[in-house]
Amino acid sequence: MEPTHDHENEPSQQKIEKELKQVFDQIPEEIPIYLFAQPGKNDVFADTARQAIQYFGQLTNKVVLHEFDLDHDQAKKWNIENSPTILIDPDHYNIQWLGAPIGEESRIFIETLIFVGFKKTGIGQQSLNVLNQIKDKRAIKLFVSPSCPYCPQQAVNALKAAVEKPDLISLEIIDIQANPEIARQYDAQSVPQTYANETLVALGAQQEELFMLSLQKMEQQTMFIPDNDAEEIETDLVIVGGGPAGLSAGIYAARSGLKSVILERNILGGQVATTPVVENYPGLTQIGGKNLVEILVTHALQYVQIFQGEEVMAISQNHPMTITTNKRRFITRAMLLATGATHKHLEVPGESRLSGRGVSYCSTCDGPLFAGQKVLMIGGGDSAVTEALHLKNIGVDVTLIHLTDKLDAQEVLAGQLIRSGIPILYNTVVKEILGKKSVDAVTVFNSRTNETKQIETAGVFIAIGYLPSVDLADKIGVEKTSEGFIQQESYRTNVSGVYAAGDVVGGYNQIVTASGHGAEAALTIFRDLLNYKTD
Repeated sequence: MEPTHDHENEPSQQKIEKELKQVFDQIPEEIPIYLFAQPGKNDVFADTARQAIQYFGQLTNKVVLHEFDLDHDQAKKWNIENSPTILIDPDHYNIQWLGAPIGEESRIFIETLIFVGFKKTGIGQQSLNVLNQIKDKRAIKLFVSPSCPYCPQQAVNALKAAVEKPDLISLEIIDIQANPEIARQYDAQSVPQTYANETLVALGAQQEELFMLSLQKMEQQTMFIPDNDAEEIETDLVIVGGGPAGLSAGIYAARSGLKSVILERNILGGQVATTPVVENYPGLTQIGGKNLVEILVTHALQYVQIFQGEEVMAISQNHPMTITTNKRRFITRAMLLATGATHKHLEVPGESRLSGRGVSYCSTCDGPLFAGQKVLMIGGGDSAVTEALHLKNIGVDVTLIHLTDKLDAQEVLAGQLIRSGIPILYNTVVKEILGKKSVDAVTVFNSRTNETKQIETAGVFIAIGYLPSVDLADKIGVEKTSEGFIQQESYRTNVSGVYAAGDVVGGYNQIVTASGHGAEAALTIFRDLLNYKTD
């Protein structure tokens, strides 16, 4: 019996080539590829790059190879300095390849030809929405290697960005084996690694949406919250506030069967997101505040929709309530206020004028800007001590100023501060913050010696407590305590259908207690709505 020669029995290489040829044949225009290679420089990789391009050129006449030395005018035109370097359709895109597309990288090269040839990438709408928010140029450097199975995924993300936004986004794909000196310069010994404008924005491969978000935010993102363009959403519970209380409430409400959403006008996580280190959250000996927020948000997203950047503008107290934000309307049976608290201000001359110009309320955000410089940390509680320790740890010369003769922080934290050698000015208050364009000094008063003096400093970090965020509560007539917190009993306020939990109701201002409040409030709301249905 003679052997058959049907499609299924063809060698896999021939099948792949046939499929590629079918795809390439549909490409409407030529794809000019420029190879820059200098004899005597990286010859093995240059020869391999040439052979790889020629191989694809055999599959389609749409791939047109042009080859030049590094001293050619074309190399100077495009600032080519490394051999080998491949340019793909440089008149339309800014895509450079430093190395040879072999091994896993050949998959990247195929995707490059397809994206550039068809001038479209199949990017997801959510990713494109994020990409469209980028208004400034991004120069991407992506480090890859032929043996890395994860590199193609990240490379495809970068290629989509470069092809979709050729006017703003350039891409260098850098083979670390062909360019070990560049890899050492960027400490890119593990791939894939992605830089944008010389800033590391991603370690490892990412989902498409997370890559685009990392590129937009210019730092690695680990969670992506999809957009929702609905003008009106019906739900059982609207949670206002995306801190620990609101996120925990969302989880417990959804698990109880309530359709719930979380609205957050600012950053998710509230105060926790700007806390350098958290050491008292059960089960986590030590964790960065931002990392803890990512864990909480990722968990909550499994149960509830989160609408970040949405501010509540109006509330109709009918049943059901209508909550109008800056983007849409929510029709809901109940609302939980988990709006948290904001930083207290010193209310001294110069504070507001120099805010953002040396006056800061977040050491995590602004501390690195003051490495090697002298700053003052104002406050004596847990937050002030934690942030002072963080500043010292990142190389800032910090002095703590406290208005009494004893720290208010927990004993463990106070002990760490003293052992760290951070100077403490007791019985001292700031009277004025000085500086024309930025902070250069403060005037302080010592209540024990009655002495007033100036202290030169490059920055003033303020951590003296928090004020509850009660703007919404005030709008709808929610009663407050004498200290200004929302008055509640078992998380119920005086306004029907409106509940409150977390730092906005006062208490210990701890992450774990806020989370507990959120969970209890959600269960209370579930029981109330269940009874309301039954009635």
